[in-house]
Amino acid sequence: MSASILIVDDEEGIRTSLRSILEDEGYEVTIAANGLEALKIYGTDPPDLMILDIWMPEMDGLETLRRVKGFVPTTQ
Repeated sequence: MSASILIVDDEEGIRTSLRSILEDEGYEVTIAANGLEALKIYGTDPPDLMILDIWMPEMDGLETLRRVKGFVPTTQ
């Protein structure tokens, strides 16, 4: 089983590029366009790694990270 990665970025081109590269390397990749979408995914199927854009509208990446840490306090 390969590691799972959640990519969170409001720019579709970045999400698509990163997904393509990481899937080519054998990773299981999920994408989210914003922090709220990422939290929904994280709540049902937590990834092994999350690549998180800090500058996003609505809920920025830092707030998303704070909320993820609420699910799992050992998150780094």
